[in-house]
Amino acid sequence: MTTMPLPSDHLRLTTVDADDRVRIEIHGDLDYENAYLLQDEVAVRLTGRVGVRHLDIHCAGLGTIDSTGLSVLLMIHRRTTAAGVCLHLEDRPANLERLLDITGTLDLLTAPPAVGPGTSG
Repeated sequence: MTTMPLPSDHLRLTTVDADDRVRIEIHGDLDYENAYLLQDEVAVRLTGRVGVRHLDIHCAGLGTIDSTGLSVLLMIHRRTTAAGVCLHLEDRPANLERLLDITGTLDLLTAPPAVGPGTSG
């Protein structure tokens, strides 16, 4: 388990690598000032290991999230889809659930991956 030392008191990420899963716990705000930290952590974890099949982002400790935070989640979704990794947004607080619903991204970011010809699952 690693906890990233961050320049901001507003976000802390705790990462656990296990077998074919990477789990990242968010503690704090995912906003313009620091959302890139989550994006960078995901990039490191997906390019630094072979065999990752699941990325679990635990959001119970999420504070505020703005449009930049949402944009980062969408970029992570794009990256995981391209890599054949299943993205799981776990323990979503009400503010995240509402933002995803209002922006029409709830199903995109939370639906199970498609299984069929050309997909793995």
